[in-house]
Amino acid sequence: MMPARLPAPMGLLIDRERPLSFQFDGQTYQGLAGDSIASALLANQRWLLSRSFKYHRPRGPMTMAGEDANTLVQLPGAPNTLADVQPLAAGQDVSAQNVNGSLERDRNAWLGKASRFMPVGFYYRSFYKPKGAWKLWEPIIRKQAGLGVLDLTLRPDYHDKAFVFADVAVVGAGPAGLQAALSAAEAGAEVLLIEQQAYLGGALAWSRFALDAEAAGQLRQQLLQAVSEHPKIRVMTQATCNGWFTDNFLPVIQGQRMHKVRAQQVIVASGAYDQPVVFHNNDLPGIVLTSAAQRLMRLYAVKPGERAVVLTGNDHGYLAALELLEQGVQLAALVDLRSAPHDPTLLEQLEARQVPCHLHSTVYAASAGKAQGRIDSVEVRAISGRGTVSETAAHYACDLLCMSSGYMPAYQLLCQAGAQLSYDDEHAAFRLQQLPANLHIAGSVNGFHQLDNVLADARRAANAALSGLGQPTPAEDNFTEEPGCNADWPLFAHPKGKEFVDLDEDLQIADIINATRHGYRDIQLVKRFSTVGMGPSQGRHSALPTARLVAAATQRSVSETGVTTARPPFVAETLAHLAGRSFDPYRQTPLHDRHTAAGAQWMPAGNWQRPAYYGSPGSRNESMQAEALQVRNGVGLIDVSTLGGLDVRGPDAAEFLNRFYTFAFVKQPVGRSRYALLTNEQGVVIDDGVCARFADEHFYVSATTSGVEQVYRQMLKWNAQWRLDVDIANVTSAFAAVNLAGPLSRQVLEQAGCDLDLSATAFPYLEVREGKVAGIPARLLRVGFVGELGYEIHVPARYAGALWDVLMTAGAEAGIRPFGVEAQRLLRLEKGHVIIGQDTDGMSHPGEIGMDWAIARKKPFFVGKRSIEILEAHPAKRRLVGFRLPAGSAQPLEGHLVLEGDNISGNVTSCEYSPNLQAIIGLAYCSPGQASPGQSLSIRVAGGQLVQAEVIKPPFYDPDNQRQEL
Repeated sequence: MMPARLPAPMGLLIDRERPLSFQFDGQTYQGLAGDSIASALLANQRWLLSRSFKYHRPRGPMTMAGEDANTLVQLPGAPNTLADVQPLAAGQDVSAQNVNGSLERDRNAWLGKASRFMPVGFYYRSFYKPKGAWKLWEPIIRKQAGLGVLDLTLRPDYHDKAFVFADVAVVGAGPAGLQAALSAAEAGAEVLLIEQQAYLGGALAWSRFALDAEAAGQLRQQLLQAVSEHPKIRVMTQATCNGWFTDNFLPVIQGQRMHKVRAQQVIVASGAYDQPVVFHNNDLPGIVLTSAAQRLMRLYAVKPGERAVVLTGNDHGYLAALELLEQGVQLAALVDLRSAPHDPTLLEQLEARQVPCHLHSTVYAASAGKAQGRIDSVEVRAISGRGTVSETAAHYACDLLCMSSGYMPAYQLLCQAGAQLSYDDEHAAFRLQQLPANLHIAGSVNGFHQLDNVLADARRAANAALSGLGQPTPAEDNFTEEPGCNADWPLFAHPKGKEFVDLDEDLQIADIINATRHGYRDIQLVKRFSTVGMGPSQGRHSALPTARLVAAATQRSVSETGVTTARPPFVAETLAHLAGRSFDPYRQTPLHDRHTAAGAQWMPAGNWQRPAYYGSPGSRNESMQAEALQVRNGVGLIDVSTLGGLDVRGPDAAEFLNRFYTFAFVKQPVGRSRYALLTNEQGVVIDDGVCARFADEHFYVSATTSGVEQVYRQMLKWNAQWRLDVDIANVTSAFAAVNLAGPLSRQVLEQAGCDLDLSATAFPYLEVREGKVAGIPARLLRVGFVGELGYEIHVPARYAGALWDVLMTAGAEAGIRPFGVEAQRLLRLEKGHVIIGQDTDGMSHPGEIGMDWAIARKKPFFVGKRSIEILEAHPAKRRLVGFRLPAGSAQPLEGHLVLEGDNISGNVTSCEYSPNLQAIIGLAYCSPGQASPGQSLSIRVAGGQLVQAEVIKPPFYDPDNQRQEL
């Protein structure tokens, strides 16, 4: 059976023709499409949804707007879901969380009776002594802590990010937001309208602003039609602006996408939070804010109760009472914290309906019935002073209490931007001031609650934004005087306590006062000691009463006390939103198709895809070693297009490189290359490459595959300071490059048709030339990273495929074969060449990795020089050494530990079996006392086994470097 609903036009969000079945705590219920989980449960008279965090008290919805923690439930794979804003889905399986046993009979409910033994901050003072007591308490506390249950096997759905730009971003699509967006768009601005809820109009969709019940709805329709038809307004619903950052950067979460919004002007029309009254048992299910009761009726057609009491500190409570009456809810009483309403007509309307009205009174206590712990009666007393009441009480039976002590602006985004939240103690009203440039506020967040003033303020904010855009603005409206709508002291202590200031943390009036008695007079310290405002609702309803209590306890004003700092995010966000898309972007070299055709197995290198080896999957070792032997004994070809390429040109090019790298470059001859080692200001090695001088004012510098972007940024940064006459261009993508290596490489290059004299005397080791290979313009560098005669050939990227084909054809007789990164790394390891980022870390300086020879010590300056000198003046802490093990030994892996006695002295950085040397070789850090050649190095390998390696001074292969200089 479908539960009964209020007739239309109630139920703005629901589709009465689409019933949905779902389960809550093992019981099946019926709801409607458009329901939230909570509204569907309330339609079924299910008010008990959760248990409180500390005392496990029964809790039901309070705001119906996702602003309190009372509706936190568990979904499969999604703990801590707010049931009052989570859309209902067919077949949804919902369960309670933070319960011991069942929701109805929580075995931990006894904790409420023991509250006197758990005062505020008791854990700070109870569990640290006697010594060792924490070990006893920790597992008990950890078992009780936490709310929902994480599904560790869950794989998050696809998430991504997008960039959005606008002239004006309007946050909040209530009446103020809609009017501000329209006013800005009508003046020609491109507007982005951001709304957290699934519907537009804000309070116009559910609140009653006047005796005429239809006036708000009619205004909403007018505004919605104008906004939807305007071509310059883009609307985002169910989108949360989760923070404000410098220069109007707004992270907006919508579904599974985070929009990174940049706006020239921002208008925040975020509204205000309805505030509760604090009294005995003010947390019972069935006690809601007046706005929550109105949302239930207008949005979901749910009758919130049969017999209600309305407790208010403003005229809006009277309008809500009329709405309840019109929807068939019997009104037991209206209780006004004030001496009289501002509009006496409202009081007359209720008295004409024989509703008992208690002025200058409060609900002093509420009592619970047996069914779901829901409220069944209230005790009303006259107010005799600030926070005190008379002895005479009136009692009313009810199953619903609607309360509103006033409003607090939704200030979080604005305070993140640096705005100051001030408080007028005389009128019990907040104001936001000192907004940064290009940020404006409108509506109830700016203290306006009458509809005419809200719309006028929205037009004023739009004019301010248009003025910031340099556009003319129309004349502004006049504002009418507006009465206050906040009760000055809606907090009433009770001898039995249980008057909850913070429902998230089960904090009572006495807890806040006692925090100040412990010496925590500052509101920020009270927050940290008591945890007030640190729960899921982040102080939306506890910040104001806490400030009032702290102010009174410390004999200050609320304005002097202030509220706690608001920090992003505005609401909880998932790690998936922060991470974005679950994919690894990569680049392909111009030779990618050639490698695929040759049977390449791919590996990531920086943000590139490079061939690891050529062969079948799983044949890494065999293929790598065969490729390495081919290079040593014949000729091989490798794609090195991923190496960074930087053109440095200008009269000061040599001087710039001389300052930037550790080596000397001012006197470097034209036609010559030189090793380039780069350190940062701390003297740490961060990159290396080759610097080739093609002309007096032209250097071509290579950088590592993963480091070129950093090197390029550093070059630009330093030249911005040095202001040398030099141009720096990142030409990595403009060129492709291959390395032709092996004793037969000269023969193959000649066969390919190179127009240069390749003889050893005409083109010796480390020389560079510009010429043509098979008619293709090329830069040629004689380098020896793999320790063989070799030529690095750089050509315009569009000619890469043609060059590859020519060289493979020319080398066919010599048995040429492509080789991958794995073989290249083995070959360089045989030469003892260091790979930056693999054999170095964030602390490696040149001295400890054997790169002293790459430092020009006579230079007056280079980046990192002073730090290197300071490091070298101290005793060495470690050394990078080569080591060797016999073939057949247990092979160390990268990261395996080097031991000195029982102490860790270093780790392995590179290790492979060398078929050329028929031994296992590697590089590792060790203590200086272990670094002498011939010493034994103790390495712990897989399974905890220790192997004894011999320290060898690199290079392992061709120590005299004769082969690369052929």
